[in-house]
Amino acid sequence: MPGLPAFCLRPRDLRRGAALTLAFLAAVGTAAGTGCWHPQESATVAPAARTATGAGPAAGTAGGSRTAGTADREAVARAAAEAVAEGKSGKKAAQEVVSRSGDRWGTVYDRGEYAAFAEDLDGRWTGVGLWTGRGRDGLIEVERIQPGSPAARAGLRAGDRLLSVDGRAVTGLAVAEVTALLRGTAGTPVVLNLSRDGAGLTETVRREELRTEPVTVRQLAGGVTVIKVASFTRGSGERVKAAVRAAPPGAGVMLDLRGNPGGLVAEAVSVASAFLDGGLVATYDVRGDERALYAAPGGDTARPLVTLVDGGTMSAAELVTGALQDRGRAVAVGSRTFGKGSVQMPTELPDGSVAELTVGTYRTPGGRSLDGSGITPDLTAGEGVEERAAKVLGGLGVGP
Repeated sequence: MPGLPAFCLRPRDLRRGAALTLAFLAAVGTAAGTGCWHPQESATVAPAARTATGAGPAAGTAGGSRTAGTADREAVARAAAEAVAEGKSGKKAAQEVVSRSGDRWGTVYDRGEYAAFAEDLDGRWTGVGLWTGRGRDGLIEVERIQPGSPAARAGLRAGDRLLSVDGRAVTGLAVAEVTALLRGTAGTPVVLNLSRDGAGLTETVRREELRTEPVTVRQLAGGVTVIKVASFTRGSGERVKAAVRAAPPGAGVMLDLRGNPGGLVAEAVSVASAFLDGGLVATYDVRGDERALYAAPGGDTARPLVTLVDGGTMSAAELVTGALQDRGRAVAVGSRTFGKGSVQMPTELPDGSVAELTVGTYRTPGGRSLDGSGITPDLTAGEGVEERAAKVLGGLGVGP
């Protein structure tokens, strides 16, 4: 099993009515909605309050305070161990404890599901190219189709309801479980039974090795560079920095975080570092122990900058937006962001499954907690967001 991330800022199995489904691992093609910090990336993370290494609440040891509305890690592990000893499913027992706890973002993955998660952090996976979530009717719904993927070639569409995978009904399953069903070996077939506008539809597609490009760049008239960050997978920070360096001298940048469900926190900090010269990006707490995330020095602090946000801007994407807004570095344009500002940490259970439990929340440099409230943009815009953003950049002396 891959090594466990130190913490995650991640949406999961959301209802479409709550702004945008964007559930992590809802991506049959990719589950880039993670927000995880890995130990090897610790250069961007520093404690804001002193803790003993490997001990105390920050290390998740017994006696650490537990954030309200979260599952007790030891209770979850104990339930799993007891179930395994009785020859039952440790994952199922652990999930029952998590469900009763009221931990909105807590969940339990089996080995295969968690391996898929680790693969997704690299922006690559083996699947059919569907993003799914749970619709208002409770059914699994296709959110988006990967261009050029097996699903796209089969004519599948956003809005289709997924009913079964290889004959197994998916109604009632967690989105992560559906993802695991669609994963597999490249070249193997998978039979999808769907519903479209009330009519049944069956398609057999073959899994392929797929990749996403988390960062895309394009130029607008007047030299404005639009940098779209779809998710914070590995390498996205360096891609953004390269795009900023390649932008025309003195020209403005639109950092488009619309629909970004989150990702690796270290990559989010790296993106913020492209526009900051060191300093605070966010603070967060782990079982009551406060820590901080700092930007690396040397970012472009002079280039005019606008961030584009909407209801699908979540988790680590909100962390970046809040940092640039609070630091006076960017004007946020669009609509209110989702409001997912909680921190999850994974714990490996006796049967090899992984419980991911909420341990705290994060805050912007100005001390704002975004969990449940999101970020209000400086300029509200629905249609024509880029046009409004271009006018803002024009007011800053750049653009057409």
